[in-house]
Amino acid sequence: MSAINRRDLGLFVLRVGTGAVLAAHGAQKLFGWFGGGGLDGTSKAMEAMGFRPGRQSAVAAGLGEAGGGTLLMLGLATPAAGAAAAGAMAGAVAVHAPAGFFNQSGGYEYPAYLGFTAAAIGVTGAGRYSLDHATGHRFDQPWTLAAAFVGSALAAAAVVGKRAKDQLAGAGDDGGDGGDGGDGDGGDA
Repeated sequence: MSAINRRDLGLFVLRVGTGAVLAAHGAQKLFGWFGGGGLDGTSKAMEAMGFRPGRQSAVAAGLGEAGGGTLLMLGLATPAAGAAAAGAMAGAVAVHAPAGFFNQSGGYEYPAYLGFTAAAIGVTGAGRYSLDHATGHRFDQPWTLAAAFVGSALAAAAVVGKRAKDQLAGAGDDGGDGGDGGDGDGGDA
């Protein structure tokens, strides 16, 4: 019988905790659980924050968080899970960036932390206590890591860039879109 590996156990705890927070946050957006706005409320909030079309943006953010978080908890397809969650958090960081870093001022501290943690887990791998390990790392290959993070970075850059461009155009037309608004689940994208 092999001894418990403390590093793998620590990675398991970090992965499950981070994944659970992300999954719950995404469930607020998708299903309205835990006091969230569900798709209707989140869609409206996404529009108010400058993410258009709102419904598709709400679905993408919700799936990135709920799907990525669930996969992180399970330790399955960990590179894709970490990349998806990090990409979703990039959108939230863009919303909160004008308020500075710290969360108490409405800043991007919290979504940045979740995004960097998910990315680090995706890069590191799920560890021994995971479905990736149980499946022989079938969904955790070097090419998967590269493809997931490049794809997520390109998608996040396109979405955040489009939002910024739309906001600049809107500011020139009518003075803006009325601010960043909330999304019915604590105020981040």
